[in-house]
Amino acid sequence: MSAPVGYRTATPEDLPSLRSTWAEAFPATDVTALWATDPGRFARTFVAVRDGRVVAAVHYLPRRLRAADGTVDRVGGVANVATRPAERGQGHVRRLLEQALAAMDVDGCAWALLFTGTPAVYLGSGFRTFRLGYPSGRPAPPTGPPPGWTVQPGSWADWPNLAPLHRAFNAHRPLSTVRDDHDWRHRVPAWYAPPTELLVAHRHGEPVGYLVRERSAGLVRVVEVAGGVDALRALFGAVATTAHADRTVRCVARLPADPVVGAALPWLLRDPVPEVDETGMVRPVRADADRVAATTGAPGAFHWPGDYL
Repeated sequence: MSAPVGYRTATPEDLPSLRSTWAEAFPATDVTALWATDPGRFARTFVAVRDGRVVAAVHYLPRRLRAADGTVDRVGGVANVATRPAERGQGHVRRLLEQALAAMDVDGCAWALLFTGTPAVYLGSGFRTFRLGYPSGRPAPPTGPPPGWTVQPGSWADWPNLAPLHRAFNAHRPLSTVRDDHDWRHRVPAWYAPPTELLVAHRHGEPVGYLVRERSAGLVRVVEVAGGVDALRALFGAVATTAHADRTVRCVARLPADPVVGAALPWLLRDPVPEVDETGMVRPVRADADRVAATTGAPGAFHWPGDYL
C-alpha cells in the first residue's frame, strides 16, 4: 500500500524533488529559472508530497493586468503545473489549485489566468477558455524603410528605451500586463531568448518602435510589436524583405485587432486569414464572472507571450 499524499506549500527542503518533478514534466525547459526570481516563490508554490518527495506542483505569481474599464487588476498567474507520470489521474492538480485559489483570494487577486495546451485539466477547477484572434498569410512584397528610417537588430539590454514604447502602445489594452523593471530584466528576455529576434525601428536615430519575430523553415512569426503606424510599417517591411530572401511561404502575425496594427498590416501580410488562439483560461477569484469576460472579450484585448508565467 502506498503512503498517503499531503498537500501544502513548498519549503526550501523540497527543492531537489520539486526540480525533478518539473524536469519530468518539462524536459525541454528549465522552468525553475523564472520561478527562482519570485521572492515569494515558496509561499506561492503548492506541492503534493508522498514519502517526503514532491509528486505534483502548482505555482502562482501575482500580476498586474489591465481590465476592460481602464483600471488595473491584481491577477494570479498560474504556472509550472506538473505531476509526475506515475501520479497522474489522482486529482493532485485539482487539490493544489484549490489551495492556490484560496491563497489568491487572501492575496487580493481579482481573477486567475493561465495558458495551457491541456484545458480539460482545469475545467473542473472552474477555469474557462477564452479566444484571441490574429491573422496569418503570405508575406507581403519586400519594402525598404522611408528616408530617415532604419530597422536594426536590437538587444534587450536596451529595455529602458523599449519600455516607454510598450507602455504607450498598451496603455489602454485589456488583458495586457503592466510590466515593471523586473519583467524587462528577466521575464521578457527569457521568453524572447535567441533564436527569437528583436528588431528596432529608428527615425533619425531615435528608437520609435520594435518588433519580436521567430523564424523557422518556411515560416516567420511576429509575436510582439510596439510603435505608431509608420514605425510598424517600417518594421513589417523589414520582416517581409527578410521573408522573401529566406523564401518564407507563411507569416503568422500573432498581434491584436488594433487600428494601428491594421493600418500597417499590408506591409507584412497579403491575403490574410483569421486564426484563433484558445490556450488561455481564466477563473474569477474576487471579481465577478462578467468583469473577467468583459476583459478577455474586449476589442483589442491581448496578452503578449513575453508576459507568460
